[in-house]
Amino acid sequence: MAASPLPPPDPWFVLRGTQSAVHALHFFGGAQGQGHPLLLSGSLSGLVHIWSLQTRRPVATLDGHRGQCVTWLQMLPQGHQLLSQGRDLKLCLWDLAEGRNAVTDSVHLESMGFCRSSILTRAQGHWMLAMPGSGSDEVQILEMPSKTSVCTLKPEADAKPGMPMCLELWQAESSPRPLLLAGYEDGSVALWDVSERKVCSRVACHTEPVMGFDFDSQKARGVSGSAEKALAVWSLDEQQALQVCKTHELTNPGIADVKIRPDRKILATAGWDHRVRVFHWRTMKPLAVLSFHSATVHCVAFAADGMLAAGSGDQRISIWSLYPISSDSSTPLSGHVMENREDGQELLMHRAEARTSRKK
Repeated sequence: MAASPLPPPDPWFVLRGTQSAVHALHFFGGAQGQGHPLLLSGSLSGLVHIWSLQTRRPVATLDGHRGQCVTWLQMLPQGHQLLSQGRDLKLCLWDLAEGRNAVTDSVHLESMGFCRSSILTRAQGHWMLAMPGSGSDEVQILEMPSKTSVCTLKPEADAKPGMPMCLELWQAESSPRPLLLAGYEDGSVALWDVSERKVCSRVACHTEPVMGFDFDSQKARGVSGSAEKALAVWSLDEQQALQVCKTHELTNPGIADVKIRPDRKILATAGWDHRVRVFHWRTMKPLAVLSFHSATVHCVAFAADGMLAAGSGDQRISIWSLYPISSDSSTPLSGHVMENREDGQELLMHRAEARTSRKK
C-alpha cells in the first residue's frame, strides 16, 4: 500500500509583532561559530524591526520612512551602518553602533517604482550605489558616501525595456570594472558595463516584469522570477553574453523574490500563492514546498549559517532550518528526505529537526 501523504515541515519558529505586511528581510552577523545573527525586517507601515533570534523579539524599531513601505534593507560591510529604502522616495543611512538608531544621511530617490537598490563595496569606507533614476527606464549610479554621480544608465534608443525592477551590482574577480545586472519591466535581464555606460548583453527571460532575481558570480549563473508560472535560469559566458539555460515550470504564478543561499547549494522563492519553494541550485530539482503563510510571501533571506526567513502579507516572519551548511563543499545536502507529492513537487521533510529545536 502507498504511504499516507505527510504534511510539509513546520517553521523552526515564527516572529510576530510587525503589525503590517513584511516586504523586506536581511540577516547580518552570526557567521558560523560567532553566535546568532540579527534579522532586519521592513514593513508596509514604514517601520524597520531589528530582531534577536535568541529572544525572538525585536530589540529596536526604526521609524524613518513616514509610514511608507520599506522595500529594501542592506547592512554595509564595514561597521554598523544600515541602508533602508522606502516608498517615501528616500534611502536612509542609519548608525546602529552601540545601540544607536539614528539616521545620519539620506538620498532622495527620483522614482516611485518597485525597484530595490544595490551596493558594491569599493575602497575602505567607500561603496557604489545603484538605484532607480529620474527617467522611468534609467538607473542612477552614485559613489558613496559622497553622493557623487558616477553615471546614468539609459537603455539604447531602440530598446524599450520599461522600468528597472531589480538591480545587482557586482565585480568579476578577474576585472576591476563594476558591472550591473538589471531586470526590467518587459521581462528582460541586461548586463551593464558601468564604466563604459553600455549594455554588454540582454536576454528575454520572461513575458512579464522581472519581480526578483539573484546571481551566483562564482558559477556565472542567475535565476529570476516574474508573474509567470516559471523560473528562468540564465548564464553569463566569458564574452559577457547572457543566455537562458532552462526554465522551471511552477504550479502557481507569481514570484516576488528569489535568493540563493550563501553556499550556493539551494535557493528559495517567495510566492504569491503563500508558499516558499526550495530548489537545488545546480539541478533546479524541487526540494520543498513550505506552506505556512496565509497571504503572499513578499521576501525571503538566508543567514550565513543557512537559516531561512520568509516575510508575508499575513504580518508574520517564518524562520526555517533546512539542510545545514557543510564546511565541506563536496558533502551532499543532508536531511531526512521522504518521497511525497504536493502541487506536483517533491517535499523535503525536516519535521523532526524543526520540532526538536522548538522544544529547546
